[in-house]
Amino acid sequence: MCKREIFGRLVVDQKVGGSCAERSLRCAHMATNTGQMGYLPRGGAIFCTIPDILYLPELVFGGLVLSLVASTYLLPYNPQAYVISVAIFCFVMTFLWLLIFVCGSHHNRSSWASADVAYHGFAALLYLSASVLLAYITIFWDVTVGRDALIYKLDVAAVVFSFFTTLLYVIHTIFSAIRWKSF
Repeated sequence: MCKREIFGRLVVDQKVGGSCAERSLRCAHMATNTGQMGYLPRGGAIFCTIPDILYLPELVFGGLVLSLVASTYLLPYNPQAYVISVAIFCFVMTFLWLLIFVCGSHHNRSSWASADVAYHGFAALLYLSASVLLAYITIFWDVTVGRDALIYKLDVAAVVFSFFTTLLYVIHTIFSAIRWKSF
């Protein structure tokens, strides 16, 4: 019999399959290889985990960006249309991603964790490009060019919410990458 202490408790092992030292070495090796498995939440649990709780703010602030930019009569056409396209794409895809996680269609596979990181990284990049473009348009198409002061204020609010939404997607990407590494 071998006596050893684990977590402050005295444990007595039977001498089976080698010496006590060999058995302790095998147990120590097994303990170091077992880490916490990655876990993708499903159902209501998505509102309790740190990256997934950000779905709702992403949807709310993305919807605000969409409505604020759409209420400015899309002037100038090309850059504003790009911002609206990004906002619609990210809103729809984030909503679909939320539904996939709520329904549990991911079946806790590591490929879904990888796709989560890839999507949120791509959405962060899209929102960053749209935010910079919207800020540029807002600065250089100000009231002196002949725009209405209300439309200028709406554009300023859209820029603020757009950068905040970008920050939410970046934070979601970082925490999703941390979760992905645990798979």
